[in-house]
Amino acid sequence: MGKPHGLDGFFHVVDPLPAALTMGATVSLGEAEAEIVGRKGTAAAPLVCLSVASDRSAIEGIRGQNITVARSEVPALGDDEFWADDLVGCAVVAGDRSLGTVERMVAYPSCEVLVVGDLLIPMVGDAIRSVDVAGRRIEVDAGFLGI
Repeated sequence: MGKPHGLDGFFHVVDPLPAALTMGATVSLGEAEAEIVGRKGTAAAPLVCLSVASDRSAIEGIRGQNITVARSEVPALGDDEFWADDLVGCAVVAGDRSLGTVERMVAYPSCEVLVVGDLLIPMVGDAIRSVDVAGRRIEVDAGFLGI
């Protein structure tokens, strides 16, 4: 959660997933649950109001907490889209050469990037040959990556 916006309980969302921030959606704040009762702003800079905080001082009290949304609350992903936490721990290979495992995914301005040891692998079609989430394996193009 970001800083409050105005006096009526709205706040800025940091690192938003706009499709998940719909009116009536249930979100988690640590152990507590809340409902989204207000939504305005833009997809890039959404402002949200939760049922558990109706004014600026209440938002200040919970500022900085992570807001999570159950996968059942968000629209289905497209064919070439993946949840970052599903990719963490996947083996990354270039042909028959193992490059390591995905430690995390980082959002860069132009694309998401897989962190695999010292390697940063962009999640773009030229770099990624295939992703098998069930098989926990990602194949990359070593030539494109220059490795």
